[in-house]
Amino acid sequence: MKIAFLFPGQGSQYVGMAKEFIEIFPESKEVFDIAGAALGLDLAELCMSGPVEKLNMTENTQPAILTASIAILRPLERRGLAATAAAGHSLGEYTAITAADGFEIKDAVTLVRKRGQYMQEAVPAGVGLMAAILGMARQDVEKTCLEAAKNGIVAPANYNSPGQIVIAGEKGAVEKAMELAKSAGAKKAIPLSVSVPSHCAMMKAAGERLSRELEKITIKDLRFPIVNNADAKFLRTASELRPSLIKQISAPLFWEDSITTMAADGYDTFVEIGPGKVLSGLVKRIAKDAKVLNVEDQKSMNETLQALGL
Repeated sequence: MKIAFLFPGQGSQYVGMAKEFIEIFPESKEVFDIAGAALGLDLAELCMSGPVEKLNMTENTQPAILTASIAILRPLERRGLAATAAAGHSLGEYTAITAADGFEIKDAVTLVRKRGQYMQEAVPAGVGLMAAILGMARQDVEKTCLEAAKNGIVAPANYNSPGQIVIAGEKGAVEKAMELAKSAGAKKAIPLSVSVPSHCAMMKAAGERLSRELEKITIKDLRFPIVNNADAKFLRTASELRPSLIKQISAPLFWEDSITTMAADGYDTFVEIGPGKVLSGLVKRIAKDAKVLNVEDQKSMNETLQALGL
């Protein structure tokens, strides 16, 4: 059995996430204490009780999900669950690096809060858009975006799984791409309720600002490798991680390829750690023979540990 950890990205948050872990496990509470002190924010209270409007503010959401995911990971590690690789979806890549001891928690939460702010500030509200294109082959989505790009910036942003690709860019161009995709046979083209068009050229300015923050922070070589979003390659050294994280913010996210890369390397067990089951659903569509587990509360924790014989 070859185990990889997976960490969710923005959109998986909900009020009450990690509540049982904060209340039961001292090591989980400690993660929240460290993160909250670094941010000057009662992050445990925000995750457990909301309000949802405050939790959903990008600058809070990103550190909240990262902290919740690491807080859920700690008791699992204490019970002997170990991985030899990890990956994270967008923001989750920062969690994966933290899990592999590349970032200290206080640095990770400070960094992703700024990442959220920079992404929000890069594009004024209402200018950008993201949309999910369902039931269409990769090359056809790419062709559709090229055609629609006559109307402005639009390109694939997330290659999530076979038949599920998210596009991003300027509102008019994305709407044109949605229209073309439906005409070309896409099952659905759904606008997403996100406040910024992530993983496209409109995030270049955010990437430049983020690169300056990354220079200030210590990144250590990883205890185990991650598979990165921007290239779907195994990375382990600090010198590889910095440019990868800068590229990630404005380049497409190759999630399907990342899982395929791990499966080809013999990874047959994927454990999603953190709020929600979005990644578990995607993995089941990508690596159909893999064992897919998730941990977000006590029930799923006990089920996962039992399934792995721990």
